[in-house]
Amino acid sequence: MTNSSNPILGSEQMPASTPTSDERTLAILCHILTLFFWLFPPLIIYLVKKNESEFVTAHAKESLNFQITIGIIGIVLFLTIIGILLLWVLGIVALVFVIVATVKASENKLYRYPMTIRLIK
Repeated sequence: MTNSSNPILGSEQMPASTPTSDERTLAILCHILTLFFWLFPPLIIYLVKKNESEFVTAHAKESLNFQITIGIIGIVLFLTIIGILLLWVLGIVALVFVIVATVKASENKLYRYPMTIRLIK
């Protein structure tokens, strides 16, 4: 397995086996659907596929952890006056990371978001 790391954009790793087309599609959906439905798509995909596909499970867990982290940061920012003004920055950062994760999933790579609290292991 090769591992590539960028401290700003996260890290990527090649999976142990090549994922199928369906696995790749589900991994992509784990990330991109969070733009519309927050953490529900990766949660549902994780619960359905956790015993079937390591590739999909890894992407679903990573997406869940990132969305939970973004939610926590958003709540903390919302509780402060200055933080409310910075919520748009959090949204842009989240959008960029979700796009990067989606591209990595489409390239059949495992992706780890930077600065994410790993609550689901």
